[in-house]
Amino acid sequence: MKMNRRNFIGAVSSILWPLAITRGQENQDWLAMCHDPAKKLFNGKPDLDRILSLYPRLTGAPAFDPALIADKVAKLKTKPAVNTGHSFLDLSVKTALAHIDATFEGDHPKYGVLSYGRKEHDGFPPTIIAAVDALTLWGMIARAEQLFGYWLDHFVDAKGTITYYGPSLGEYGQLLTTARRLMQRGGSRDWFAKHRDAIDRLAQHLQSLVNQNGRVALVSGVPEADERTQTATYFHNNAWIVRGLDDWAALTHKPPQTKELRKLLLDAIRQTWPSDPKDWWLSPTVEPAAHPKTKITATRVGSYTNYRYWPELLSSRVLPRAMAERVVEARLSSGGQFCGMTRFGGHLDDWPLMDYLDGLWALGRKNDYLLSLYGHVAYHQAEGHLTAYEQVTLPPGKKKADYCLACQLVAARAARVLVR
Repeated sequence: MKMNRRNFIGAVSSILWPLAITRGQENQDWLAMCHDPAKKLFNGKPDLDRILSLYPRLTGAPAFDPALIADKVAKLKTKPAVNTGHSFLDLSVKTALAHIDATFEGDHPKYGVLSYGRKEHDGFPPTIIAAVDALTLWGMIARAEQLFGYWLDHFVDAKGTITYYGPSLGEYGQLLTTARRLMQRGGSRDWFAKHRDAIDRLAQHLQSLVNQNGRVALVSGVPEADERTQTATYFHNNAWIVRGLDDWAALTHKPPQTKELRKLLLDAIRQTWPSDPKDWWLSPTVEPAAHPKTKITATRVGSYTNYRYWPELLSSRVLPRAMAERVVEARLSSGGQFCGMTRFGGHLDDWPLMDYLDGLWALGRKNDYLLSLYGHVAYHQAEGHLTAYEQVTLPPGKKKADYCLACQLVAARAARVLVR
């Protein structure tokens, strides 16, 4: 076929652009960029093989003996079979699933290894949320029941509060949704009967926070463990209270009781976010939060907003479509991602990426979804053994923080929608 001038220029650009963005000067520019340099390479569906060739691959020591992981991969029995259409992605999924039992100590949860293997991290709710989601998505229901049942028995106290040093309010809601997902995907009635009391206590704790002095109100609280001293009225927390209580109501055959809280939340967001559609600073709180000005990762609150608060607001599915689209565009225009991965300060940190991916899928933004998934498996997993560290460097290629299970499980959770 004869190539016209536009096609010729496009073909040459597609070859030269990856070369250009690996130069030293471009490496420095990446830190200042407000747009993802990889996104412009794909007008349509991203290609995993091409993404794998763009940047230096990640190197570092494996979290576990690769032979142990390979043995666990060989013994996996999933339903459906792992067949995404790409062997590297298939291996990423299987490796992720194999890391669950490698990381947990029997049924006892562990966030990761080395610094993240310390006892104080064991009750971190996102670990069990990610593990149960991954296991149930791939038909491994009995193991999911074991792990979640143990967690509920050991990390939910008599008052319905989580015995962990900094649980967020949103994580309470996510645990209720996790219970519903388990039952929707094949959990047994016996399991639910045994653990219903702990699940109900979590829900009742949230209800007690929402209903203060006889009226419904937005809840102020901890946004995430590292920021446990920064209590405020966070939108993502309240969105997940709505979602979690709705899922608990469906699970227990009760009428939803979140209509008023949902309205308060959406009204507060509309009153807080800027009227200028070009202003990407969508504050995470009712209370005033300083604008990061140059890019979203320029401040600590901006980085946490990009890394957890926006993604969790999206994954709650509480936002109307226009608001959800605005969050995605804010991330894309404010320096929030690199090759689809999540930027935080001067590095990349992808363990909460599944929340962003969930929001993209709900919006039908499949190409953005694939770019983030492919970027993650290509550059947030170490070459060879595929260990996923919690944080990696920008420019890509080096480990910055230790391995954590939630980051490893992004591939298994996200790739499931690609398999019939």
